[in-house]
Amino acid sequence: MARYTGPVCRICRRAGEKLMLKGDRCSGPKCAIERRNQPPGQRSPRRRKVSDYGIQVKEKQKVRKTYGVLERQFRKMFREANRRPGATGDNLLRMLELRLDNVVYRLGLAESRAQARQLVRHGHVTLNGRRADIPSIETKVGDKIGWTERGRKSKFYEMSRTWQGSRQVPGWLNMSDPAQLEGELTAVPAREDIDMRVDENAIVEYYSR
Repeated sequence: MARYTGPVCRICRRAGEKLMLKGDRCSGPKCAIERRNQPPGQRSPRRRKVSDYGIQVKEKQKVRKTYGVLERQFRKMFREANRRPGATGDNLLRMLELRLDNVVYRLGLAESRAQARQLVRHGHVTLNGRRADIPSIETKVGDKIGWTERGRKSKFYEMSRTWQGSRQVPGWLNMSDPAQLEGELTAVPAREDIDMRVDENAIVEYYSR
């Protein structure tokens, strides 16, 4: 199976930082980075220097795992980002942020990106009033995200109400109808709006070899 189904805390430990793969758990004391901030597996007493290629792979894998994108999808997105005007690295991160599943997560309708992807796949989310079940749809300015009738009857709809207000919605999104848990994309995110510590230039260098 191509998609990783093991413990996601190992991914954060390998990256050496919190990737927020488990939602609110990552902000609490049970976070694996707080308890065991060291790479998984048997540790060698020697300290090895990481090559430039190793840094490039690490940055690429960190972004891939954060957004839950497979290698083939990620490579395709890089080619598209390279064709668009502007910096390729910024374009790539912007395209990832505009994915429907990520927008659902950023609006606070899901606890994690994995849960947001599940909501979309199961037909609980609407895009401009119509059911959308493809997580990789690239949203545009003016798009409205809400819930289907089936989604409003699910436990996820009630769960999302409990953490509304406790999360900060980024400035390029707006919770247009908090009572119905519906949001809108008001702007295209800039690089400074993406709160992820990553060297996108290393990713560009990796795919430009």
